[in-house]
Amino acid sequence: MTPQASNWLLQAAIGSKLGQVPDFTRYRSPDEDSGRWEGFGFRPGDIVISARSKSGTTWMQTICALLVFGTADLPAPVSALSPWLDWLIRPRDEVLATLQAQAHRRFIKTHTPLDGIPVDRRASFIVVGRHPLDMAVSLYHQGANINRERLRELTGQPPPAGPGRPRPPLREWLLDWISSDDNPADQLDSLPGVMWHMSNAWRRRAEPHVILVHYDDLLTDLDGQMRRLARLLDIAVPQGAWPSLVRAATFEQMKAAAARSAPDPAGVLKDPAAFFRRGTSGAGREVLAAGELARYLARAAELAPDDLVEWLHHAHAR
Repeated sequence: MTPQASNWLLQAAIGSKLGQVPDFTRYRSPDEDSGRWEGFGFRPGDIVISARSKSGTTWMQTICALLVFGTADLPAPVSALSPWLDWLIRPRDEVLATLQAQAHRRFIKTHTPLDGIPVDRRASFIVVGRHPLDMAVSLYHQGANINRERLRELTGQPPPAGPGRPRPPLREWLLDWISSDDNPADQLDSLPGVMWHMSNAWRRRAEPHVILVHYDDLLTDLDGQMRRLARLLDIAVPQGAWPSLVRAATFEQMKAAAARSAPDPAGVLKDPAAFFRRGTSGAGREVLAAGELARYLARAAELAPDDLVEWLHHAHAR
């Protein structure tokens, strides 16, 4: 990791966009605030799912729902069973009341890195990683599926001052994303932000309550990964239930049930089914030329430890 990368990582921890609350760092954006975790009342067995946008958060929420309830016939939409505490579209008290009323083992969504959450050892923290280029391409397409006016209405943001700039084509956008030197405090979904989020979890991966899962491992061995999670979370699943649970966690089934699977409790998505766009890996490599891909790999190596970079890219190295 270069001195430059180390400098902005330090800035991310103390920069002007971050406030300090006891024992954890506060991240804010127009529609999220990790300060809503302050004073959260953990229960033994709680599960916190932490991932960058379009890195498998909804997939992991679905898997946890299937494991916790032990059936593919879930009692409510995934977003109702697994509230997103940081999201400002619902008042904090309302979200906390929902969580307080839940009698089942709770599994809570966040896009906040672990240093922005009070990591209570009574809970388990699942961090999902994905090849950053795949995450970025998915994020680009997701941007066109968000109803910005509805999001501003729900979060109390003012309308834009004027017409925004048209979004560049995917390849141009992706090259800018690779080259960006954004402070994670400002842009957690930037390449620096992705590496900050994952580096934070990578340093804690030996802790028994921190579980790392790779998106590509879910793609290639969904059954094995679900069984691994059940063991780590101490969830007993009857042997005969496994085939239906694994089938319900496939990309195809989640897309077919998008009305109950997509994270859209308030109509922010234009098309819930479009949230599940492709569900495969390699999209970034399809867009970039060899020299551009080499530029990305060099940039990634600047921003994170070598072993983390290797892990994030591991499915593409096989």
